[in-house]
Amino acid sequence: MQLAIATGVIVLATGLFLAPLSAQLDDQAMRRALAIAQTTAAEPRLDDALESSRPSRHGPVQNEAERIRAATGAEYVVIMDKRGVRWSHTDPDEIGRHVSTDPSAALSGQEVMQIDEGTLGRSARGKVPLRDEHGEVVGAVSVGIAYESVQERLLSTVPQLLAYAGGTLVVGALAAYLVARRLQRRTHDLAFSDISALLVEREAMLHGIREGFLALDKNGRIRLMNDEAQRLLDLRAEDTGRPLDAALPPSRTTDVLAGRVSGADLLAVSGHRVLVANRMPTDDGGAVVTLRDRTELERLGRELDGTRGLIDALRAQDHEHANRLHTLLGLLELGLYEEAVEFVTQAVGVHRATAEQVTERIHDPLLAALLVGKATVATERGASLSISPRTHLPDRLVDPHSLVTILGNLVDNALDATSSERDAQLEVEVRTEGSTAIMRISDNGPGVPEERRAEIFTEGWTTKESPRHGQRGIGLALVRRLAERYGGSAEVGERPGGGAVFTVTVPDALSEKLSRARGTTPQETATETRAPGRPQARTRHLEGDTEAGR
Repeated sequence: MQLAIATGVIVLATGLFLAPLSAQLDDQAMRRALAIAQTTAAEPRLDDALESSRPSRHGPVQNEAERIRAATGAEYVVIMDKRGVRWSHTDPDEIGRHVSTDPSAALSGQEVMQIDEGTLGRSARGKVPLRDEHGEVVGAVSVGIAYESVQERLLSTVPQLLAYAGGTLVVGALAAYLVARRLQRRTHDLAFSDISALLVEREAMLHGIREGFLALDKNGRIRLMNDEAQRLLDLRAEDTGRPLDAALPPSRTTDVLAGRVSGADLLAVSGHRVLVANRMPTDDGGAVVTLRDRTELERLGRELDGTRGLIDALRAQDHEHANRLHTLLGLLELGLYEEAVEFVTQAVGVHRATAEQVTERIHDPLLAALLVGKATVATERGASLSISPRTHLPDRLVDPHSLVTILGNLVDNALDATSSERDAQLEVEVRTEGSTAIMRISDNGPGVPEERRAEIFTEGWTTKESPRHGQRGIGLALVRRLAERYGGSAEVGERPGGGAVFTVTVPDALSEKLSRARGTTPQETATETRAPGRPQARTRHLEGDTEAGR
């Protein structure tokens, strides 16, 4: 294609050059003929010889005309009188005859330039009037330059033009070959149809896969992204071409995508989503990043951890319940009925007191059920979970599921932190200030060093061994992201006497209306409102929701 284009351009340029050149050469020949005719007509003795002699082969007019023709190289120099009769000619036999072309224009005093046919063939002619000393026209001079000589001049330039054109074509062919070779190397010897097919397949693949795909250039600008990457990172199509740091807020996720954090299967949190990122550099200095959504997997993992904890608690409760039944059976067999009644009353009263303590201060059923369940787990782990006297939370939460996630992760983190303590103590405080919910969990564990407090809410940061189903370091990162999602914050400080205090604030967490969601019927709500002195009914409702809350 490149050779065809180069050849066509050269042929066109050559034709455009030759066309005006032919006309230019014709014009030059006619002007030269006219100049010779003007010079001949200016000879001072020519008009006298024309008036004083007769046309003959050896007359003065013929001799003068032949001298001029020989000196100028003209094809012919013809001098005629006012009747149009030749007085000179290259063929002496034509002398005395009438000229073959119309001489009226020159005999009337006009100068003429033309290409015409005559007895000597086609020629470039110039005709001028011949005047005497008084300015009267006494004849005319016609000078011709053979047209074949013009063609020869034109044809003589063709080889040179063809040489230039051939050289240009050779250079163009060499350049086309080099460009073609470079193009083949850059495209891995793929044909244009193959490249087009690959592009169509790539677009279909990128927008069809359920993993996020992000391509960056060497300057960190977003070069390409698919629909899943836009969804996972909350990007827009207009962000293509923008620097990554301008399209995303400063975070660990941005650092992972930009390559400032290295490693494989790096965890990142975008909004409420947990992502696994892998970054692969490219030869041009850019990078390709793949993103997998592990939000559901992490949620299932947390549920699995909760289920395992519940199973462990139930196993321990079953063991404890068997011991209590054996004790009760022994008391009955010994006839110690009063001691048996006291033993049963004390065993039941501990669990009832825990549920009543939670439900009196936390009116949201999901959070209350969560804390009742966590208190049971804490007891079985040998830890004491208490509710702060300042705790008070009405049943008017806008998004209780987010608060369940925040509070559950904080309690689990505190239980893990105090797992090695002999007298582990946890205190939970949940209260409101206006429409802002404040959750504070303190423990008497080892605490968090001050220099590490800025890192503890970063995804992937953990001091615990990773479980078999996934990686740790997500819980506290989700706590911070959920809090910041509502415009709040998550902080960690030091507990008086040793340990850590986690404080999370969630603005606009309360609504103006009483919540009737999450399976609470109007009759149950009315019963709780009319009969606050019946904690048993409330306890049964919460214990039924414990597993759902966990």
